[in-house]
Amino acid sequence: MPVPSIHEIVQTDLFTSEQELLALYPAHSVTRVLRIREMYNWLISNPDAKDKQFVDEVIARHGIGKTLAYDDLRVIKAVLPHITSASRDYHRWKYNEMILETYQMAKKRKDTKTMERAATSYAKFNRVDVEDEQSMPYDLIVVQPFTATDDPTVLGIKPMPNVNEKIQELIKKYRAESLDIDDIEFEEADININFDEYEDLTDNQ
Repeated sequence: MPVPSIHEIVQTDLFTSEQELLALYPAHSVTRVLRIREMYNWLISNPDAKDKQFVDEVIARHGIGKTLAYDDLRVIKAVLPHITSASRDYHRWKYNEMILETYQMAKKRKDTKTMERAATSYAKFNRVDVEDEQSMPYDLIVVQPFTATDDPTVLGIKPMPNVNEKIQELIKKYRAESLDIDDIEFEEADININFDEYEDLTDNQ
């Protein structure tokens, strides 16, 4: 089975966990996806950054060549509209990242109270207490296909016989009636207003 392109992987699995990515794709593809994810996050945090700034940043962080850095930027720009439309997935991933980071920081300080709150928040957000069979299989819901039609029988309405002929008859009828309508050109109103007198009247009131 051919390996999907990096564009396809990023478009569908940019926020998939590293473990799941490794189970789906080769290690070199996963490495690049993780790098693009990191740089996508940097780009969101620096919306005014120029292309060169992005390239310099990814080169400094990961030591890759300039050509590959520009290609990473190209991939991000290509999938950015799709990612934006699925922003809830991004924010879910971002929330989990923040909670896990909070937990690790609290663990280093041996702050068990904060660790407990972070773990509870993580479990509640990801619904780990819900059995798998109780979860809604949203990914299996098939979108209802719709096809445009001018056939009224799909709504249970009996079609009018010879409807096209009747439409043409009405068009001819109303066109003939409109021949009596006179077109009148626009004319300037012949009204002389003395604004000085008007101002005198208003001053005296």
